[in-house]
Amino acid sequence: MAACRSADLRLLTSSTLRWYRSSHNVERGFCSRCGGNLFWRATSSGEIFISAGTLDPPTGLHLSKHIFVGSKSDFYDLTDGLPQEQEG
Repeated sequence: MAACRSADLRLLTSSTLRWYRSSHNVERGFCSRCGGNLFWRATSSGEIFISAGTLDPPTGLHLSKHIFVGSKSDFYDLTDGLPQEQEG
């Protein structure tokens, strides 16, 4: 999943927005009407990361790095030359 940071607090005003604490460090924001996974929030900093696939194009987004590459599946390769970070 691709995600991007957002400081846009308007995301927090939807009447259908619900939060689920999926781990000690992360809460997931989803739509209570359709169940769509929209974004996640780091509990330590409050930073919100939007699922890039939920944005209408043109997004103007570009990949900057790959994270959690140690747990990616073996059916694809990361060959674009961007930095790659392991877990934690």
